Amino acid sequence: MRGLYLITNNDPIEELLLKLDAALATGHIQILQYRRKHTPLTEQPQEVARIKELCDRYVVPFVINDNIQLAAQFGLGVHLGQSDGEIKDAKALLPQGVIIGKTCSSSLDFAEKAVQDGASYVAFGAIYSTLTKPEAGCIGVDVLKQARQRFTLPICAIGGLSVENSQDVIDAGADLCAVITDILALDTKQIATRVNAWADQFKTAIK
Repeated sequence: MRGLYLITNNDPIEELLLKLDAALATGHIQILQYRRKHTPLTEQPQEVARIKELCDRYVVPFVINDNIQLAAQFGLGVHLGQSDGEIKDAKALLPQGVIIGKTCSSSLDFAEKAVQDGASYVAFGAIYSTLTKPEAGCIGVDVLKQARQRFTLPICAIGGLSVENSQDVIDAGADLCAVITDILALDTKQIATRVNAWADQFKTAIK
């Protein structure tokens, strides 16, 4: 896993689907995560089903944020925050081989436990300040460098990332850059160009 990790925003679903289609059609989205905090739980399965159709069409791995039960309903992977369930519980409910990611904030100890529990990747952030999670603060890139020296599985950076500030993040050791605003805040017609710019960053960055 190396490249752009796109996370859904809270746009109206029809608008979001158009934007996701534009992004996925580039062939440069490595993972898509469903994260819709403003959508009632009763409506989320219908949205997931529609987005899953897009991911299946473009052969892009699709994971659910926090909700193991919703992921299990569709046989999908999951991304777990620090208080959103354990990897062992996800492994017990989800199909073998699906992606299971874990948020580690700035803690290498959390990441070590996630690795031991069988995480597919570990995520660190917020790297830079972000409006999506203003309470998260910013941890900078040093933890990415330390994690890169310590772990062999994919490392995901999240929080305030843009094409313009991505080089230091990728060079520090991030295999995946998780992005919401830098892609989905754009008009649909602009999205492919921005995703392609991200792909170029990964091509030119230190491997």
